[in-house]
This record gives sequence, structure tokens and C-alpha cells, in this order.
Amino acid sequence: MTKREADLVALLRELDDPEWLKWPRDYNRGAAGALFGDLVSRLEDDFATRCATERDTQDSSEYGRVTVPADATVCGTRIVVCVSKFGSLALVCADNPGAFIGAGEAQAEGELDAADLGRVNRALAHLGYAIVPEELLECDYDGPSRLPGHVQRPSWWHRFFGSF
Repeated sequence: MTKREADLVALLRELDDPEWLKWPRDYNRGAAGALFGDLVSRLEDDFATRCATERDTQDSSEYGRVTVPADATVCGTRIVVCVSKFGSLALVCADNPGAFIGAGEAQAEGELDAADLGRVNRALAHLGYAIVPEELLECDYDGPSRLPGHVQRPSWWHRFFGSF
């Protein structure tokens, strides 16, 4: 595990409060919404297109998603950014979460352009989001929270982006 991955795992463990499953103790819905709005505006400017959004997701630890449409990307595959209610965590996926085993696989298969990924990552970093690789979120969850029983093999994805 690289130092960056170890730091991200440490952040996930720090944010994992078993008493607060859907959002953190200090969650500010207005601030999360404003930051998400800034992200949408930035991506729309960077890709010169309108991006679809889902926000304030009910019964979930995910705040929302913004989708860069396929026709605005070099490879013709949409880019989906998922934002958690916890610690400004963000995930960047080609096509949809779970479609590829991370951005590296999507790039290797010619579905995600490095420059497009760089634009999204810069926007997220500029706004203070912590970008967590999909392959790290797919690791088995081993934290203290009791996740919903309907999840057969809970992962960190279920903890910070899943439905309850």
C-alpha cells in the first residue's frame, strides 16, 4: 500500500463514527450543497457542457452525483463523480461506479482519457475534496459501524456512499 493509500484509509477510519451512519456529527447540509454546486459549475466550465446532477440523496451517506456527458469527453464515455456526506470524500468513475476496477482499468481499456480525468481531479482538489480511488473503496469494510444487514459483503463504498 502506498503512503497516499494508507493516508486515505486512515481518513476513512477517522470519519467512521458508528453513531452517525448517514452523515457526520458536524454535517452542514447547506455547506455541502454549496460546495457541490461549485463542483458542478466548475465541471460545466471545464468541459463546456451542462452536467446532469443528483443531489441530497435520501437515506444514503452519498450526498450526490454529477455526470459529465459522454459527448463532452475524449473517449466518449461519461464520467461520474460521486460525493459523500462525509469529509468531502469523492469518487471519480468512468461510465458508472463498478463499471471498471478503478480509473486505471478504464484508462487501459480506452474508456477514460488522462486529460479528462486530470480536469475532474483538479476541480475536486481545488474545492478541497479528498479523492478516494474506487479500488480502495471496494475493499472489505472492517470498521466499527454496524452497516445495514442487506449488504452481503460490506465495503468502504457501502459505508460512505451506500444507502441505508
